[in-house]
Amino acid sequence: MKAMILAAGLGTRLQPITNKKPKALVEVGGIPLLEIMIKKLISFGFNEIIINVHHFADQIIEFLERKNNFYINIAISDERNELLNTGGGIKKAGWFFNDDNDFLVINVDVLTDLNLRILMDHHIATGALVTIAVRNRATSRYFLFDDNMKLYGWKNIKSGERRVVRDGEENLTSFAFSGIHIINPKIYEMINYKGSFSVVDLYLDLARNHKIFGYRHDDGFWMDVGKRENLEQGAGFIERTRGK
Repeated sequence: MKAMILAAGLGTRLQPITNKKPKALVEVGGIPLLEIMIKKLISFGFNEIIINVHHFADQIIEFLERKNNFYINIAISDERNELLNTGGGIKKAGWFFNDDNDFLVINVDVLTDLNLRILMDHHIATGALVTIAVRNRATSRYFLFDDNMKLYGWKNIKSGERRVVRDGEENLTSFAFSGIHIINPKIYEMINYKGSFSVVDLYLDLARNHKIFGYRHDDGFWMDVGKRENLEQGAGFIERTRGK
């Protein structure tokens, strides 16, 4: 199976740590985030991975070379000339997903015990174009879903912005995005955006006419370690799961 690790971000929430290294190489429990993520993906059967790079890209490439690419097929999507955001990054890496098989996309700064194999199987069973992993947790931005977990919209609590892309549904439930999604490669035939763009905008546009579902994983552990205040708790999770 194939996967993409989004690792091109500037890591501004982790400054000053990221003033001299990329977010992907920030250590949690003594292990670089990128290594944690690659080993997690391998454990679930993902043996072909593409990683997008921008901030201190050379350090990431050198790290992978030292680790012999963890003895799997690892490709680089080079965004050093232009940081493309989530949607643009996924679009640029489209050449890697040329076998008609659904693939996983995950943020490098996510720690979770979510079973990625079960998520993939669920996605395939529904025939969805995209399946978005979500949780019932506090945040400032939410996806909006109907009772069948079909994507209907998005809202920003801080700005008050709200966008609903389907008619006929009043009772929508808010869930926070977990930075994990499964995508059918047919999506590449539908992307009209160019340059840098958010995958959120893409999903909202496509949700009008295509099956984009949420997948709830409220149980278990999930954490965004892309901010300094979460690094210690993330280290505790790594210690508890070490060797499992």
